[in-house]
Amino acid sequence: MITPGPVASWRQIHADLVTKITSGELAPGSRLPSIVFLAQEYQVALTTVRKALDRLKADGLVATSPMGTFVAEQQRKSSAGE
Repeated sequence: MITPGPVASWRQIHADLVTKITSGELAPGSRLPSIVFLAQEYQVALTTVRKALDRLKADGLVATSPMGTFVAEQQRKSSAGE
């Protein structure tokens, strides 16, 4: 899924998760896979996944709790163009 090139890995992960959220594949209120699982799935370091999730949180697309990371019930417009 991650391709080498000019786009940073965390941005590719962010874009993929935004697509899954906006398409409804990851529905509001659903729990995202763990950071460890995502790191294995995308074959990247844990910090790379954390950076992508931090951006999703800043975009208002996910919320975190002690129970995990969940798709936000009400989503703000993503700033994917940054």
